[in-house]
Amino acid sequence: MIGARQYLGKILVYLPFALVVGYFSAAPDYAREPADQAVIKFAVAHGATKRGECREASAEELARLAPNMRRPRICPRERLPVAVEFELDGKRLYAASLPPTGLSGDGPSRAYERFVVTPGRYRLVARLRDSGRASGFDAVTEAQVDLAPGQSLAVDFVPHSGGFRLE
Repeated sequence: MIGARQYLGKILVYLPFALVVGYFSAAPDYAREPADQAVIKFAVAHGATKRGECREASAEELARLAPNMRRPRICPRERLPVAVEFELDGKRLYAASLPPTGLSGDGPSRAYERFVVTPGRYRLVARLRDSGRASGFDAVTEAQVDLAPGQSLAVDFVPHSGGFRLE
């Protein structure tokens, strides 16, 4: 009979916990944005061109290095910052110069922004500069988008396709 009392005691202890967990797994309802709004997610993770050009190492420089470290060409590791702009119907929502990541400044530049907008038709423009030029942009994507209530649009830079991808 002791075994039955132990089982009954365990049930009485665990049941309130299970009910609380069960309730919060389904309620209260949570929505990050109102159901009548749309979301645009703008993301960039891209490494710009290297800062500076490779050069030939002199005989003196090579002699100072250990034999296993001797390379005839010396190339900088650091990357340039990436400049990005994002516009919706001619209104600039985001503009930044993104520094490279990493201890040596040789990693990709990163940005992620969310914009909650009212549903409708928009003219979207995304620009990116990853070279050393002083003005202008290396990649520009313009598109007409129709956003429905509750829709999420991702705008992501894809370097091998030459611009931004909209999904």
